[in-house]
Amino acid sequence: MFGLSKEEMGVLSKLSSPIKIQDYLDTLPINYEKRGETHMSPRMVLREKKAHCIEGALLAATALWIQGEKPLIMDLTAGADDDDHVVALYKQNGYWGAISKTNHPLLRFRDPIYKTLRELALTYFHEWFLNESGKKMLVSYSIPINMERFDKSWITDEKDLWYIDEALDNAPHFELVPKQNKKLIRNADTFERKIGTETEWKKSDKRT
Repeated sequence: MFGLSKEEMGVLSKLSSPIKIQDYLDTLPINYEKRGETHMSPRMVLREKKAHCIEGALLAATALWIQGEKPLIMDLTAGADDDDHVVALYKQNGYWGAISKTNHPLLRFRDPIYKTLRELALTYFHEWFLNESGKKMLVSYSIPINMERFDKSWITDEKDLWYIDEALDNAPHFELVPKQNKKLIRNADTFERKIGTETEWKKSDKRT
């Protein structure tokens, strides 16, 4: 059904819950794209044993799909000075949670306690800032993108999946900050910015 090898299915089928999926993603070094920008498929992530946020989100969506869940991802849009962040969505007992691959201490896994996707997206607002200035970056969140809408070849493709990135950019987004309150946002303070400089995987690590 998914075009995966027996070995690949063996790895992903063991990831039978959002927590197990997140635990697996946490074992993967971050992909620093040292040889140029990438948008690897889940097959390529399993082979290369590293991932950045959207690559991790797609692997998580695949694992959820194998377990009979919908393979949903969501785009979190940043201001002009930073990159977007992408998470895989899951729902348990009527509440949303998120699986997230990041190299930082803040934009991580979310437990299934949020009634709406707006509630979930807002949890990333306070934590997402530029370390240099403390400026908070989260602007909007997208509708859920159901990966069933694409040909299943995205799971095993040997080429970068730039068309998925384009689909996320073109998806309807909802702004989070009321226009009249944009000037009232406080920058992250010095202590928060210090914590924000921590990274899980160093670029000097040969595995990244």
